[in-house]
Amino acid sequence: MLVQSIEQARQSAHVVVLGNEKGGSGKSTTALHIAVALLKAGQRVATVDLDSRQKSFTHYIENRRAWGERARVKLDLPTHYCVERAESNSLEANEAEEFANFSKAVSALEHSHDVVVIDTPGNDTYLMRLAHSMADTLVTPLNDSFLDFDVLATLDPTNFSVTGESHYAEMVRESRRQRRLVDGQLTDWIVVRNRLSTLGSRNKKLVGDGLIELSKRMGFRCVDGFAERVVYREFFPRGLTAFDDLDEATLGTRPSMSHLTAREEVIALLNTLHLPLSENGKRRAAARAEWYSVMDQPLQVHDVID
Repeated sequence: MLVQSIEQARQSAHVVVLGNEKGGSGKSTTALHIAVALLKAGQRVATVDLDSRQKSFTHYIENRRAWGERARVKLDLPTHYCVERAESNSLEANEAEEFANFSKAVSALEHSHDVVVIDTPGNDTYLMRLAHSMADTLVTPLNDSFLDFDVLATLDPTNFSVTGESHYAEMVRESRRQRRLVDGQLTDWIVVRNRLSTLGSRNKKLVGDGLIELSKRMGFRCVDGFAERVVYREFFPRGLTAFDDLDEATLGTRPSMSHLTAREEVIALLNTLHLPLSENGKRRAAARAEWYSVMDQPLQVHDVID
């Protein structure tokens, strides 16, 4: 059964779920940066795309594989699965088929990987809820605007105070409750503020104040994520991340200060997630760093995760 497979996966792999019922919040970009950071830290990483209609995460990884081959550069790649969407006329049959497909993916990776990173669709689905209930770490990217804040909470239009939780926040509360019933553990929920303005603004402060107030009610941590930078959008066609060796061979152009700033920004984000690293993974990372040193090809990413 999938419940048993999920429990076994927890015993061997840390499950990171990217979730938000609003599209365009940076789930797939954040998911691949997490996966690549962990790969560079020596971890065995598997990725799962549950958005089988849009497949942004899958396309990102496919672009990465294709560009690595075309440019003849080594790009770290996770073991990837895309759970196909069932499209029969029966809801019950669709859920059963998707359940079986997800179970197959979990069974294939549960004892052979240190971390599983799952990207979920931007709408409420059976598999999306199932993934949330098995998360050890839940990352919710959120664009820094009241339009996106609405997925979490309702606000008083006069003083912008939080008046209640919205549909997604309620779903996460229920998923965390189910998780506690299974093994007594509490999912670490982190809301990541993306597309942050580099300048101070009234909107930035009000959204921040609202998230702080809501975090006390819902029990999540709120951290800064990606600023509004063009480089993140330029990474997608080649499947690149800020952790890759950003040189002319990889980028196709000379790296700019924006690329270096993006790397520092993402490293800071990854450190706030407090993801666990296996001791074997640390040794693999150290061995690889030593190999690069011997080959006179020093890695350009250091201290990805403390």
